[in-house]
Amino acid sequence: MASEIHMTGPMCLIENTNGRLMANPEALKILSAITQPMVVVAIVGLYRTGKSYLMNKLAGKKKGFSLGSTVQSHTKGIWMWCVPHPKKPGHILVLLDTEGLGDVEKGDNQNDSWIFALAVLLSSTFVYNSIGTINQQAMDQLYYVTELTHRIRSKSSPDENENEVEDSADFVSFFPDFVWTLRDFSLDLEADGQPLTPDEYLTYSLKLKKGTSQKDETFNLPRLCIRKFFPKKKCFVFDRPVHRRKLAQLEKLQDEELDPEFVQQVADFCSYIFSNSKTKTLSGGIQVNGPRLESLVLTYVNAISSGDLPCMENAVLALAQIENSAAVQKAIAHYEQQMGQKVQLPTETLQELLDLHRDSEREAIEVFIRSSFKDVDHLFQKELALEKKRDDFCKQNQEASSDRCSALLQVIFSPLEEEVKAGIYSKPGGYRLFVQKLQDLKKKYYEEPRKGIQAEEILQTYLKSKESMTDAILQTDQTLTEKEKEIEVERVKAESAQASAKMLQEMQRKNEQMMEQKERSYQEHLKQLTEKMENDRVQLLKEQERTLALKLQEQEQLLKEGFQKESRIMKNEIQDLQTKMRRRKACTIS
Repeated sequence: MASEIHMTGPMCLIENTNGRLMANPEALKILSAITQPMVVVAIVGLYRTGKSYLMNKLAGKKKGFSLGSTVQSHTKGIWMWCVPHPKKPGHILVLLDTEGLGDVEKGDNQNDSWIFALAVLLSSTFVYNSIGTINQQAMDQLYYVTELTHRIRSKSSPDENENEVEDSADFVSFFPDFVWTLRDFSLDLEADGQPLTPDEYLTYSLKLKKGTSQKDETFNLPRLCIRKFFPKKKCFVFDRPVHRRKLAQLEKLQDEELDPEFVQQVADFCSYIFSNSKTKTLSGGIQVNGPRLESLVLTYVNAISSGDLPCMENAVLALAQIENSAAVQKAIAHYEQQMGQKVQLPTETLQELLDLHRDSEREAIEVFIRSSFKDVDHLFQKELALEKKRDDFCKQNQEASSDRCSALLQVIFSPLEEEVKAGIYSKPGGYRLFVQKLQDLKKKYYEEPRKGIQAEEILQTYLKSKESMTDAILQTDQTLTEKEKEIEVERVKAESAQASAKMLQEMQRKNEQMMEQKERSYQEHLKQLTEKMENDRVQLLKEQERTLALKLQEQEQLLKEGFQKESRIMKNEIQDLQTKMRRRKACTIS
């Protein structure tokens, strides 16, 4: 809910102190409380090019991100501002403003490269902001894009013989959309005498040079990287907003005081971002919310701090570990809640309890499936095995039944015991009276409801404990002959043996019910796991088909421009991707 957002202004998300990057705990705490899906827009570019102004406009505010008015870079690290999305109810718009690239005070470019890479990794829309036209100088300043393959890994262990630097398929599948914003643009948008749209101008500017010289390769490399890595590209041009002398007061000026063309261009840019920027999504269609973005930030920043390369696969697996552990606990809590609400101990039969367990277990598995992802080797689902919980309920059920039955026996049979103590049955004919009274009380006991599964066992245990009392009454009854007494003893023994056999059969039936329930539980896990795997497979195929379509589109463009070598490389990548897709489609769920 939007009420969870309490950011009246931006906050530093990733601090940059003396070239060391660190996640800000206060910003992470804010993220951890946001449960809605997030659209993440990051902006990068040279310092003092007006990045923060555009981000404030996206936030719907005149002030927020520091604009600055000197040649010094104001923004350090990466700053975050979370606001309710203006056009997507139930979504959060996360704005990431990065420190200016190329700050002379920093001395080297390594820190800039990491800032650039983090902006790419965390965003769903990546805005590159620059001054003037897209010329070779602008491309030279964008050389950070050529370092991405040296700064980011898609897999923790690349496939054998796979050149991850050249194969951009994995990058295309998770890289954000690319938006180039050109500030203070003063040229006419045309080429070869024909008018161009900003998007056509970007496409024109990304054309490659034919040739194999070092100069040609230097010219082509950033253009080729942008074309191959970013699945969707967009361009906006902006006139100068006001006279240069008034730029320092830009955040104080009203729209009426700005160039009307600039005001409209900013409005068009914001409208595009609001309408077209996608929810940040991980491999497998996993939408990113606050806790997930928090995990990504920590994983990437910790990797950089420890000297490793940020790895998308590791980040997703680390996130999966956290969420799958939570999913197990959530599912167990749901099971316990359902059982606590539905079960009234003691149950009349074991099957009644097992049926309630099965329904609650099925719901718990559904909760886990909905909340989990990338459960490698299904380790976490195995943790969800609720046999111990079931056994605990069975034990509680048994104890509740024993307590209930023992209490009933005390109430029903205590008057009989008092009569025996008073000698009422120690007289001629007393044994028959005692046996009749015993049968009446047993009938009364059987008629009592909700005794549970221990009813017969507790009764037989009680009767066995009173055998000496029964035998004493039998032996003192002078109306019975010795032969009749012997027959009665044998009858009691046969009745006891029959009761024991009945209890043994009941125990075997309970064991069979438990085994049947265990098999049903296994089949339920397997059924839902199979459905989950099939859904994951379909999602993966969709992602691969999207990647394939983008690469085919780029290959066609390269062929059209006459770049056979690059097209052949792209063709090989496409063939590899098609092979992977065929294998996925051919595989069966075992």
